[in-house]
Amino acid sequence: MELSLSEQAYQKLRHMIVRLDFAPGDVLSEEALRELLGIGRTPIREALQRLAREHFVTVIPRRGMFVSGIDVSELSMLFETRTVLEPYAARLAAARGTSAHWQTMDEALSETPAAAGDPETLMAIDRRCHEIMWAAADNRFLLDTLDMLYAQSDRLWHLYLADVVDTKIAVSEHTEILEALKAANGARSSDLVEAHVRSFDEQIRSAVTERLESPLAG
Repeated sequence: MELSLSEQAYQKLRHMIVRLDFAPGDVLSEEALRELLGIGRTPIREALQRLAREHFVTVIPRRGMFVSGIDVSELSMLFETRTVLEPYAARLAAARGTSAHWQTMDEALSETPAAAGDPETLMAIDRRCHEIMWAAADNRFLLDTLDMLYAQSDRLWHLYLADVVDTKIAVSEHTEILEALKAANGARSSDLVEAHVRSFDEQIRSAVTERLESPLAG
């Protein structure tokens, strides 16, 4: 199914914000974005409004739209939400997932050896594994929420971890998660996914703390 222009604009802009093509604090001009994306003003505006609702964009009256910063004080809220919803999605996926889902995840994980040393590709594999699990959970409201939360986590990874953490370790954790999902073991799937999310949270917190304590900070 072909995506609407609004959805295309949303996905492209969110991707650019997550990948830091637009950094926190950057001004987002509708006219400039129209030229950049080759998409009309109305779809661009709708995409920006959606991104504002998801806290990727901040609207300041009479000043314009800006890429939202990452408020360190909100990190705990982001990850406490993920550590509740991701394990729940894993339980649903274990009960509702099909062999087709798990074959697709197997195929995604099979790309890991070739991606060694390529953090961006490894992070894409990690995201793909999460997406397959969300799809298997078969709850579109949960999927939409987790998709947004993961994107915020992905942006944190680009800000703090892309150059310092071996993403291959995080991706390898999906192998064990997949085995639990295949076995329809909801409790184990839930526990493994919670540990996976908590590990990412701990790495982010450590990186943020180190940066804030650096003599070069500020």
